Amino acid sequence: MTALLHVAVVTETYPPEVNGVAMTLGRMVQGLITRGHRVSLTRPRQQADIGAALATEPATTLVRGLPIPGYAGLRFGMPAARLFRRQWHADRPDVVQVVTEGPLGASAITAARQLGIPVVSEFHTNFHAYSRHYGFAWLEGIVAAHLRRLHNRGRMTLVPSHELGTQLLRRGYHGVRVVARGVDTAMFNPQRRSEALRSEWQAADRDLVVAHVGRLAAEKNLPLVFSTFAAIRGHVPGARLVLVGDGPERRRLEQQHPDHIFAGMRHGEDLAAHYASADLFLFPSLTETYGNVTLEALASGLPVVAYRMAAAAELIRDGVNGKLADPGASDQFERAALDLVTRPDTLRKAAAAAPASVAALDWDRIHDRLVAALREAMILPATPTLTGSKLHYLRP
Repeated sequence: MTALLHVAVVTETYPPEVNGVAMTLGRMVQGLITRGHRVSLTRPRQQADIGAALATEPATTLVRGLPIPGYAGLRFGMPAARLFRRQWHADRPDVVQVVTEGPLGASAITAARQLGIPVVSEFHTNFHAYSRHYGFAWLEGIVAAHLRRLHNRGRMTLVPSHELGTQLLRRGYHGVRVVARGVDTAMFNPQRRSEALRSEWQAADRDLVVAHVGRLAAEKNLPLVFSTFAAIRGHVPGARLVLVGDGPERRRLEQQHPDHIFAGMRHGEDLAAHYASADLFLFPSLTETYGNVTLEALASGLPVVAYRMAAAAELIRDGVNGKLADPGASDQFERAALDLVTRPDTLRKAAAAAPASVAALDWDRIHDRLVAALREAMILPATPTLTGSKLHYLRP
């Protein structure tokens, strides 16, 4: 019988916080626990923890954190190497899984290396690319170099897509493994379509509803959503645009676009109904490492228009379940959307094909791949080296 693992997870974000990293990690942790593995979690104390009882599963240690500028409600963790050394000396984990690259994660890598514990890190967010959207473009190279050094101190870096893995290898990362992400098809599926919700949007049965789900922030390339929808409305005057999510740009965007529907943050079945009640999904972000919303939209029966990168590059078959544009080519993006909405039969066929295109990405298979990666890290050399361009792709 294969021995069960003790995995020490270190992260700056975790459910009930709502973002792609938190939701994915929550799924991964539950997958480990369901398989009998033991998980100990360390993360910053968040506002939601005030007055709340700590979860007994996984065992959780809360540490001091500070607010992340521009990300209301989220905090980054302060360094805690001494805490980690004390805890892991008393109760040694088999492997340390560092999910985020803040000071807390960096100190966890330091402590694990000092104790000789294998470290697996995860690359979830293109922080170096974000810097150009917040007035710090000159920091992009510095941040990219920092991230490379940090990840290369571990034995393995997990990434969600083949494209990102290839990029990181070219930048000098080693030990890169691809573990795809999953989607809950029992939650996200076309049966969640709600005529009552469409009625709230003043959309009749045959009216076109275009959706965008995600953080309303500068790095999401939202101007292209609005300009593309304006072009769509030139051909389909009765079309409606629904934006699900919150963020620092929401108030300004609501003032600039009072005729569009800003649904705010949605969760669970309510979120699933918002997806399934639309007819087309626009996702023009250029900063994604994956883009969970692409998976959720496809599972919900929405053709997706996106750039040929991250999850979209691997999941969208151009003209079959959506349309792709070359990264940064906004004119192509707009034409791709118009190609679907001006050909109703093509749009309907793409909607019918979308759920089947992600049906194999169930979470059980993803959890199995994660466990395989963690076990592999335990037998890798303590100081891995760059061995060329080979990329190990662990996916269903």
